[in-house]
Amino acid sequence: MVGGVAVGGGTPVTVQSMCNTKTADSAATLDQMKRLRALGCDIIRVAVPDLDAAAAIGALKPGTGM
Repeated sequence: MVGGVAVGGGTPVTVQSMCNTKTADSAATLDQMKRLRALGCDIIRVAVPDLDAAAAIGALKPGTGM
């Protein structure tokens, strides 16, 4: 399971993508996440290369609706 999405083991194929925004730019990242979700993404990944990106994660999750 990835969150609430079953992966592998005969489950249906999931659509996955990764944001190409700077995660610390939470507004741009959230906008991209919403667009990916609207296109049918089940799993959306973000990079967390530094503390600024890590701090943004807390702001992103509530806004994703996931």
